[in-house]
Amino acid sequence: MIQIRFHGRGGQGAKTASEIFARGALLKGKHIQSFPEYGAARQGAPVQIFLRISDKPIRIHCGIKNPTAVVVLDPTLLAMRFINQGIDQDGLMLVNSALQSESLRECLDFKGQLFYVDATKISKEEFGRPIPNTVMVGALAKATGILSLDDVKKAIEDEMLYKFGKEITDKNIKAAERAYNEVISV
Repeated sequence: MIQIRFHGRGGQGAKTASEIFARGALLKGKHIQSFPEYGAARQGAPVQIFLRISDKPIRIHCGIKNPTAVVVLDPTLLAMRFINQGIDQDGLMLVNSALQSESLRECLDFKGQLFYVDATKISKEEFGRPIPNTVMVGALAKATGILSLDDVKKAIEDEMLYKFGKEITDKNIKAAERAYNEVISV
């Protein structure tokens, strides 16, 4: 079972990112589980979203204490040590950051697989606003290899087309594609 923990702030789309990635896995025939943990959160408050992906039915329903991967949508959360909690040195971490690679590794004190992409920059250029969710989905697909770029595009379309229309959906697909191609392994 793959267990992914997303860290973000209310309003950045961490829940949507998890749901889009889950939809992509579901379209590939996987069993999925995605749910948030944010209590009485408001916009800007730290949130965690949990995503499980498995070939078999998922029978547990609790927060993820030992994730396979951690995704950080908001670089201001890097100062909070709880984002590393439970991930071992064989894990994978994906961070929305403009920091240079060695500075990022030192800041995180993480020895495992580390990837970063400037999702804030991409989202500002593509949407005019710092909403990194679909950007991080594209980067996560590339970093983990769980989904292909085509899987991501289909999941974004399935999740967004009806709600937001073709123009916004296409912008999100373009942003995810850019992240897929721009994500950097440290």
